[in-house]
Amino acid sequence: MSAIDTVKTDNKLPIESFYDVMRRQGISRRSFIKYCSLTATALGLGPSFVGKIAYAMENKPRIPVLWLHGLECTCCSESFIRSAHPLAKDVVLSMISLDYDDTIMAAAGDQAEAIIEETIQKYDGNFILAVEGNTPLNQDGMSCIIAGKPFHHQIEKVAKHCKAIISWGSCASWGCVQAARPNPTQATPTHKLITDKPIIKVPGCPPIAEVMTGVITYMLTFEKMPSLDRQGRPKMFYSQRIHDKCYRRPHFDAGQFVEEFDDENAKKGYCLYKVGCKGPTTYNACSTIRWNDGTSFPIQAGHGCIGCSEDGFWDKGSFYDRLTDVHGFGVEGDADEIGGAVALATGAVIAAHAAASALKSAKTNQENTKGE
Repeated sequence: MSAIDTVKTDNKLPIESFYDVMRRQGISRRSFIKYCSLTATALGLGPSFVGKIAYAMENKPRIPVLWLHGLECTCCSESFIRSAHPLAKDVVLSMISLDYDDTIMAAAGDQAEAIIEETIQKYDGNFILAVEGNTPLNQDGMSCIIAGKPFHHQIEKVAKHCKAIISWGSCASWGCVQAARPNPTQATPTHKLITDKPIIKVPGCPPIAEVMTGVITYMLTFEKMPSLDRQGRPKMFYSQRIHDKCYRRPHFDAGQFVEEFDDENAKKGYCLYKVGCKGPTTYNACSTIRWNDGTSFPIQAGHGCIGCSEDGFWDKGSFYDRLTDVHGFGVEGDADEIGGAVALATGAVIAAHAAASALKSAKTNQENTKGE
């Protein structure tokens, strides 16, 4: 997928920078630099990039964004405005020039819809289209009506004029539960509706707040899209499985599993694989960034991952059905075999130690007998 060459606006139409908004709202320089440092860390960048992020925030205009809502529950917006970086949520929102978002904007009705037309005219080809939710196409799209028209009319119109699209959450990225079989509304993810624009998928139900703001910050800083995996997700947040960095991973490797919720093994914090955890097949940053200012994530709270950031997670059976054929060491052993292998290996070590001790003792006795 091609990168965005630039996301800045026409010089004749100046927009405040992120830092301008911060100063206007009384945010100190110290807090601003702290934000840039934490953002660099979240993006997996070294300390040398803090200055680049700060420069971009100080000098580059905010990105004009039209944020549209299709079939969804608004959890992505709820997550976004609760970013736990050390800034007020309204300042985090000020990172972008959020011209339209019918969930949080003050305008309504004709006044709200006029903003879309105004943004298209001013920033044609230079704004970001953020999509939350999917697009129902059955019955002429009558399952989701915006301003008296099917939602697909609105998204198709805006997409023609945008620079790039961000699909927030699993609804826009994959279709999510609305697209579960038999999908009576024909709920359709953004990339299957709009095929001629670069699209960044940020899946999750909802996505992590810092992942959402991190994507925006990267685009503003480097004036291009982040590196994406083959499914269109930012590699900086979706390149590793939750299982890879899970703090319960040592228990998995040791063959120590929770057999049922609230058993003794659960109280000891053992691996949740056997009670359905999908961490070994789910790519997301939950086990590293976590939620609520890095406080916790579902596995830490005692519930297995349900794989909500993966395509089709809603049609893969019960959330509590265990995965099959999940390999641990090498490619031959699954989780059950690992447990057995650990026990056998332990027994073998004990036996070897006992044999070595016996041989040593026999040798000592033989030497003593020769001496006598």
